[in-house]
Amino acid sequence: MRQEELTIERLAKSGDGVGHAGGRTVFVEGALPGERVRVNVAEVGRVLRGEVVHFLEQSADRRVPACPLAGRCGGCDWQHVSEAVQRSQKVEIVLSALEHLGGFDRTALQLLPTVHGEKALGYRRRAVLHPVGRRFGFFGRGSHDKIEVDRCPALTEPLQALPGTLADALGTAIKDVEQAHLIEAGGKVAISLHLKGPVKPKTRQKAEELTRGGLGVVLVPSAGHSESFGKVELLDGEVRLRPEAFAQANAEVNAALVTGAVEALGLDGTQGVLELYAGNGNFTFAIARRAAQVLAVEASAISLQLAQKAAAGVKNVRFVQGDALKILDGLAKEGQRFDAVLVDPPRTGAPGLGKLAARLSPKRLVYVACDPAALARDAEGLFSQGFRPVSLQLFDLFPQTRHVEAVLAMER
Repeated sequence: MRQEELTIERLAKSGDGVGHAGGRTVFVEGALPGERVRVNVAEVGRVLRGEVVHFLEQSADRRVPACPLAGRCGGCDWQHVSEAVQRSQKVEIVLSALEHLGGFDRTALQLLPTVHGEKALGYRRRAVLHPVGRRFGFFGRGSHDKIEVDRCPALTEPLQALPGTLADALGTAIKDVEQAHLIEAGGKVAISLHLKGPVKPKTRQKAEELTRGGLGVVLVPSAGHSESFGKVELLDGEVRLRPEAFAQANAEVNAALVTGAVEALGLDGTQGVLELYAGNGNFTFAIARRAAQVLAVEASAISLQLAQKAAAGVKNVRFVQGDALKILDGLAKEGQRFDAVLVDPPRTGAPGLGKLAARLSPKRLVYVACDPAALARDAEGLFSQGFRPVSLQLFDLFPQTRHVEAVLAMER
């Protein structure tokens, strides 16, 4: 280990500050662009990491985090920096990934203004809790150590105190819980308790008690069928939510994300659209209002059930369950053609998307990304198949964190 003095140039995808020493990149946790720091440098695998010993010069954008657990909890790793800098750094992270991993010329991209919500805290309508002894908490910063949390200011108001009150309500039954998932919509709350084993009578009794307090509860055993108590399906407009199914965490900015992604498809009511990784229909119904036909593909059975239930009476949408890329390959082999494609893959991306999508001959493809590196890799594959970038827009669904959603529109 050695000491170095560094100037921090930017923030990395990991959320760390980036500096250079001896021609090598050094990642410094908690350091901000423009700061000069003295750090202890150590090699971790193939990467140099610096631990701040002393701040020689601090950024004017540094602030005291609003949450006392911000330095330990892994949920909000950028509370120490202003929202304006958070957003500018997210733009740079995505552009840098597209440039260095995807081979794109950033000047060739039409960069639209980043969309953000009114709330910088109190916006998360969804969370996953982990037992910490007889309490609940979140994973710690950069680890799977668990940090006890009774109240979380990042959650929407109906959820903020729930980690503590839920632990109190479960009592000793918390020992049977592997995870607790929370979801809120319109002031109503549902939770799913994912159990280490089967549903026990005591856990069932606790679930019934929680419903009397107004919660919907799903008990998810390690094997076998789930049991539901109270109202466990919530409505976000026409989209149905359940605690054990994926949903975007920021309702306000998600609405803008849906609008932006559908606008980027350039629909006029005559097109046939393929939607991959459709989830519970987050984009599906907005697409259907602007397209002639929509084929929506989703692997998760519970998400698909929610989407199909919400789609009752919508005549121009057909759902297919299965692996998105395998179904895409099958559609191409059948000679199917689509005017436009919307892709909203998980953090791992959609490897091989470019060659498969090209076989469907779409005029427009819109890629919704939650990971800049996966976006860049898949965009490179699309670029190699004749797709050209039209526009890029970021949606800041996750203020106080390094995470961001990006919508890349491409034409072929």
